[in-house]
Formats: sequence, C-alpha cells, structure tokens
Amino acid sequence: MHKIALVGAGRIGRIHARNAAFNPRIELAGVVDFDPKAAQSLASEHGASVLTLEQALGDASIAGVVIASSTDTHLDYSMRAAAAGKAVFCEKPIDQDLARARAAADRLSGAKLFLAFNRRFDPNFQTLKARLDAGTVGALESLQITSNDPSPPPPAYVAVSGGLFKDMAIHDFDMARWLLGEEVSEVWAAGSCLVDPAIGELGDVDTARVVLKTASGKLCVISNSRRSGFGYDQRIEAYASNGMIRADNVTESTVQAWTESGAAADRFQNFFLDRYAEAYRREMEHFADILDGTAPSVGYADGVAALALAEAATQSVKTGELVKIGA
Repeated sequence: MHKIALVGAGRIGRIHARNAAFNPRIELAGVVDFDPKAAQSLASEHGASVLTLEQALGDASIAGVVIASSTDTHLDYSMRAAAAGKAVFCEKPIDQDLARARAAADRLSGAKLFLAFNRRFDPNFQTLKARLDAGTVGALESLQITSNDPSPPPPAYVAVSGGLFKDMAIHDFDMARWLLGEEVSEVWAAGSCLVDPAIGELGDVDTARVVLKTASGKLCVISNSRRSGFGYDQRIEAYASNGMIRADNVTESTVQAWTESGAAADRFQNFFLDRYAEAYRREMEHFADILDGTAPSVGYADGVAALALAEAATQSVKTGELVKIGA
C-alpha cells in the first residue's frame, strides 16, 4: 500500500479521504489543515495522523500528497510537494493567475503531478470520448457542452473563486480540449449577470456563452449558468460527419411514471458531489496507478491550457472581441 497525506479537510477533502480509505492500494497516513479541529475530525474518522505540511513532505514513507486546500495554495503546495519527491494529486485550477502558473513550468513540467479535472473520469463522458475516438459517428466537427449549476453560490464564495470562467467553466474548457483532440486557437465569449445582482456587484458574470475554434476549424459552444432551476445540468453533444453522440443528465433514479398527461421521469441529481461521485472514485484509482508508476493522464500542461482559455474568455467578455490564443 502507498501512504499518502491529504492537505485540506474541507468538503472536497473529505470526499478524497473517503475514497483513499476505501482504495486497497492506498493508506491515508496523515491529514493537514490550518484548522486543527477539522484536521483531527477527519484524521480520526480514517485512522490517520494530524500532520503539518512540513511533516508530511519530510516523511519519506509518504509517497503522495492530495492537495484539496484553497485554490490560492494549489500552485505553491504542488511545487513544494514535487520538490520533496512526492506524487501530487491537485484539485483544479492549478492557480488563478496564468502568468504565475506558467512561471512554474521549470518546477512542475516534469513532476509526477495529476491535476484533478474530475469530469474526464465520469463514466458517461469517458464512454462518449471512447466512441468518438473509435470513429463510431465519423470525424468530430463540433461540440455543445452545457454546464449549469442548480443555484448560485453565495457572494462570499464568488468573491474568492476567481470568477465563473476560472471556477466553473474551467472544467468545460478542459473537456473541450480533451474531446476536440487539438488545441483551441480562438475564443469568443459573452457574459451577463441575470441570476444574482450581488454577483454582478463583485465584477463577475453568472451566465455565459463561449465559442472555441481550433486551427482545423472544429467548433465548441460552452453554455454556463449559475442557476438552472431544475437541478445539476451536465450535458455534452458531439456532432460528427456521420451522426451525433450525446451524454445526458443523470437522474436520481430510472423510474418513470406514465399517465394520460404523459411520462414523468425522476429529477436530475442536484449536487456535484452526487453527480460526479463515481468520477471522484476513479480519480483516486488513477492516483493509485500513478503511485504504482503510471504517468498522469492529465497534468500541469493541461491545467495551464485550461487556465489560458479561462483568461481568454474573461478578456473577450470585457472587450467584446475575439481572442487568439498565443497571440
């Protein structure tokens, strides 16, 4: 078994701790958090020790570190863990500042760093990707990615989130790159504040549409809103030369009621931790593979590329102009 330390005992940290505890190849040896009570609570739940970051990084028996702390710590902690020779499992985004993230290239490009874009590990999206790669519907031409939250987060969260594009849509930017199979060369975005005026007062948008274009002409439209009104709305449609492949929303159950008024299905899953529970489990399984010697399937370069698209979308909303990546 590989010993790991978890940094961050909050909501997502608790998910990773549980998945590590149930993985037969991983032992959760330590928990690090600035809040001693939170660290002790989670460590006690899984038979781990409470550690400082220095203790975790200095312990030769700890092979990997899961970074689930606040976004402003991701880059620094990743560099420190990589310098200590640890395998790193870091939550997205790698940072909120593209220049700072790029400046870390000499320290992270060759590191054993797994950046946790969890949607790549969703079984539905993995199946969609596999069928595209197999040519089931011919050559991919365009994508429609829809990602709408059930309801907006509190303004206090938005204020430190980095904004809709870096906090929410960054998942969709990564999905677009992964499914398109080539880099995006142009970005155009429009955004409005239609859901919560408090979000607009913070200088952010809560509703956006983004158009991505690759050098070969493939297109992707990303649709985001902080409020769907009907549950966690997560859909992808891939249009190709011979047809279309669609990954639809996941409902609470497969039960439907059929009456004279029509068919009524169950409601959509309403929380990201429910919708992507299996993806989080598969992420931890992949980290176990990395600890066994497998190369990370998504890493530092992917994090920087997604962040570049997020910053381009932000710039496009502000200027109303198309942004060329790398220009």
